Amino acid sequence: MRLSRADEFREFAGARTNQLFRSACLLTSGDTHLAEDLVQETLGRMYAVWGRVSRIDNPAGYAHTVLVRTFLTHQRRRSATERPVGELPESAQYSGGDPALRIALLAALGQLAPKDRAVVVLRYWEDRSVEETAGAMNVSSAAVRTRSVRALAKLREHMGGRFAEFAGH
Repeated sequence: MRLSRADEFREFAGARTNQLFRSACLLTSGDTHLAEDLVQETLGRMYAVWGRVSRIDNPAGYAHTVLVRTFLTHQRRRSATERPVGELPESAQYSGGDPALRIALLAALGQLAPKDRAVVVLRYWEDRSVEETAGAMNVSSAAVRTRSVRALAKLREHMGGRFAEFAGH
């Protein structure tokens, strides 16, 4: 029996929402409310073009590309009334590991420029190649490599010795 377009999308969304949310949390430096909004907008955009997207080889990869582009668009048009906070609120979203280390990493990610943060999430969280990251961000491979080096250097600077500790987990 062939599933309807809506059923196919519902199945896809149910299977991918958690991964999209985790990536969105990293992109937003732990802002779970914004992460939820980004995932919602991503899924809405995916549904609008689902007839075409469901026929591509990797709809999950396409969804992450849409998520990153949605995040970058949001960063460009962010309202002047929004203000970053100095401390991240307690969050029950993350389990396991050293909570202080996770908070330090999220704070360090928050210090990166949005495009640098997107490169780090795509390359090291989602384990994408340089070429895949470049395609998702609509930039050259050289730009991805440059941003990777710059972003990792900034993370090392912000986290000091804790960066190596996190990389070991």
